[in-house]
Amino acid sequence: MSEAKSRAGARRRNPDPAKREKDLKFYITTPIYYVNARPHIGHAYTTLVCDAIARRKRLLGYDTFFLTGNDEHGQKIERSATDAHVPSQKWVDKISGEFRALFDKMGITYDDYIRTSDERHKRGAQELWKRLQERGFIYKGTYIGQYCVSDEAFVEGKPGDPCPDCGRITETVREENYFFKLSAFAEKLLNHYQQHPEFVRPETRRNEVIAFVRGGLRDLSVSRSTFKWGVPVPGDPNHVMYVWLDALSNYITAIGFGAENKKEQEKYEHYWPADVHMIGKEIIRFHCVYWPAFLMAAGLPLPKSVIAHGWLLFEESKMSKTRGNIVRAETVIDVLGNDALRYFLLREIVFGQDGSFSFDALVDRYNSDLANGLGNLASRTLTMIDRYFAGTVPQPAARASADAAIADQARSAIAEFGRLFDDYQFSRALEAPWALVGSVNKYLVEQEPWVLAEKKDEASQSRLATILYTSAEALRVVTALAHPVLPDATAKIWSQLGLGTISDLNLAPLKWGELPPGSRLGKIEPVFPRADKTAVERMKQMEQDRSTPPPTSAAPGPADAGSAKPAPPAATAATSDGKITIDDFLKVELRVGQVKFAEKVKGADKLLRLEVDIGTEVRQVVAGIALAYEPEKLIGRKVVLVANLAPRKLRGLESNGMIVAASVGDEGKPVLAGFLEDVPVGAKLK
Repeated sequence: MSEAKSRAGARRRNPDPAKREKDLKFYITTPIYYVNARPHIGHAYTTLVCDAIARRKRLLGYDTFFLTGNDEHGQKIERSATDAHVPSQKWVDKISGEFRALFDKMGITYDDYIRTSDERHKRGAQELWKRLQERGFIYKGTYIGQYCVSDEAFVEGKPGDPCPDCGRITETVREENYFFKLSAFAEKLLNHYQQHPEFVRPETRRNEVIAFVRGGLRDLSVSRSTFKWGVPVPGDPNHVMYVWLDALSNYITAIGFGAENKKEQEKYEHYWPADVHMIGKEIIRFHCVYWPAFLMAAGLPLPKSVIAHGWLLFEESKMSKTRGNIVRAETVIDVLGNDALRYFLLREIVFGQDGSFSFDALVDRYNSDLANGLGNLASRTLTMIDRYFAGTVPQPAARASADAAIADQARSAIAEFGRLFDDYQFSRALEAPWALVGSVNKYLVEQEPWVLAEKKDEASQSRLATILYTSAEALRVVTALAHPVLPDATAKIWSQLGLGTISDLNLAPLKWGELPPGSRLGKIEPVFPRADKTAVERMKQMEQDRSTPPPTSAAPGPADAGSAKPAPPAATAATSDGKITIDDFLKVELRVGQVKFAEKVKGADKLLRLEVDIGTEVRQVVAGIALAYEPEKLIGRKVVLVANLAPRKLRGLESNGMIVAASVGDEGKPVLAGFLEDVPVGAKLK
């Protein structure tokens, strides 16, 4: 069954909202992902966690609504589109399409996909603004301070200070804005955190939020007037809504808030408040301070829980386009399949904490738990039933203590898995059914059914039937529990057990002993072929190929990301005389930058800290040119910057790029590269 049909089937089992007032309801959201770059495995992590939760809730009989989508407005998007020489809408259409294509490839069972450029979203966001304004919580003023374009966030600090969250240099902003009276909600927010400790999870994030609010809240600028790519402020076309007020409102606009259609309005009334907002820890402040304050001010209910997970690290750093350490979910899926990625991320990473990803660890976990574990159990059990009982599930006879032990462990696994999974302890939850898998594989080795099969007496055949029924029933229990995490493989195992379509499964009454004796098995096929030693190298090569620009006269701009075929690996190899090819050179992104600020680095005679505008952002760069150039004379000078160099730290300062300079004379005096003609900031060198 296709995922689209699966989603439709789930909705058919949960009819019109007006007819299910007393039914169990569950509304879960991912953050809406910012379309500044193509999606990677970090985005996949949050989304598949929500997908697994939503799948389980549906199987438990909940009327479930699962929302994901894209955040498409803001200054950074407008600048990226301008740099790519395309309209902003075309830019966001392309990147949003890549997110949606990935989620569909992953089989994500979202019920709706919201985009903040949608008209329905704009209408709902403007309705929220009107309510805030009518209730006296928005006023006009002037903002003077620092703004982080990367995070689309107003931050405390002085000119030249880095953003406290991402470390990038902030920009000084002076503009007429509308302000939200955030300062009026400190006490109300603290009371809510105290009365509803489940509102922010885990506890470490809750403590961070409480400390932030206790530190004092200032009124928040909620509009921008220096660019146009955003939701227009109602009644004032010179302003667009601050991107976070705009973006956060997606959780209600997607389900009908502000809609003119009565059915859509009823959907909002039915599903809101959300049960879970699932987010990454870096956006906790926006969701647990700003969002509830907006809702309080508008007189709307607050979500029940905001759950913040940790970062997915690769080479000990958070994955990001700037660092160049992105791993794409497609790479894992293409080599090991969808379920391998899902299982690894939920089993290997302790939810709520930072977790490490590596191809080696992925393949090790795949082989040990999936190929040698569940896959081996399914293959050996079903093959023996097919061989010894003509493909019919046997009738068990009197059970021995070994059989009873498996049954008891299965009952315990059902209870333990449900308790831990519903408490968002996914790694521990998966330990229970996989411990059962290990026990049953050991049970089969000890009971030796293949030996009993050689004996034709009634007692031996009866004992053989009991062993294989016990193993098959344990396999059924594990398959049912694991289905939200391993949808593809478990659907195949379920069919091989002769149980039909797993989408009809009801998890709520799951218990031991309900595999029907006499049912016919389906076609038996391997579900987890063992990954050979080349799997890691193949994935690494695929990542390298996907990151290599095509062999053209210039590297593709952001608008071309993901659309060009990678060059063959051999094309990028150095020639035998040590010379590089044109493809090697095209990997280096050289941009024209303008120095906005310069100062000496304390304790380092040769180093200067520069803030360099490259058109799309202002970069902090540490350069060894202090002996040749006085800081104040560099202000306004245009330089050449290697823009795609991995960041590194010098004297504790992160340097995001390298200034190009010649080395002159015996002492290697640096002389900055420059231009005779006037060249615009951000221009690429090629």
